[in-house]
Amino acid sequence: QARLVESGGGLVQTGGSLRLSCAVPGPTFSNYDMGWFRQAPGKEREFVASISWSGGRTYYRDSVKGRFTISRDNAKYMVYLQMYSLKPEDTAVYYCAARGPFSTDRSDSSEDYSYWGQGTQVTVSS
Repeated sequence: QARLVESGGGLVQTGGSLRLSCAVPGPTFSNYDMGWFRQAPGKEREFVASISWSGGRTYYRDSVKGRFTISRDNAKYMVYLQMYSLKPEDTAVYYCAARGPFSTDRSDSSEDYSYWGQGTQVTVSS
């Protein structure tokens, strides 16, 4: 099964920034909605952001609106999550996920995403 590969995580101080990257296996994924999820220790996995396969629609959980930006470059087979003004509560393992192809509605449920990466750790120190 095709796998997604995340990178870019690390340790950063409160107020810092990071850019996560997700490499997708090939051109087929240009037809998939892409999402970022995160899971903190002892907590359930939660939706962070998503972008439609066309790139025209983006969605964010309320707590990251105005701080995080999701984008995609289908020519490079890449999806990004730019994170600014990081807070300790953003600490988690971040996962890239794909849903589709040609989805006609949005979803923030991990159950609707078929392909996942292995995750990348983001730690924000206070």
